[in-house]
Amino acid sequence: MIPIEYYLILSAFMFIMGVIGVLTRKNAIIVFMSIELMLNSANLTFVTFSSYLGNVTGQLFVFFVMTVAAAEAAVGLAIIIALFRNKQTVSIDEINILKW
Repeated sequence: MIPIEYYLILSAFMFIMGVIGVLTRKNAIIVFMSIELMLNSANLTFVTFSSYLGNVTGQLFVFFVMTVAAAEAAVGLAIIIALFRNKQTVSIDEINILKW
């Protein structure tokens, strides 16, 4: 049996890597991948506590988080494609289309 601490340490590491990716990267696709990594680390925590406590509530939350993540990925990639068609770049620093 693997201790619960190992899962939580892995989840924290994944979340920290996601935060670092969001804060340091300039490519919009990598930023979205980092956000997905953060959501997956939250899912790992939900499943860990669900298994540890012996109920399925955490797994139900994972289902909803995965639904939101899929919608976020679809909308985010559509926005990135639209911006790439207009600006010919996916760099966050060069995208100023929403400025007045």
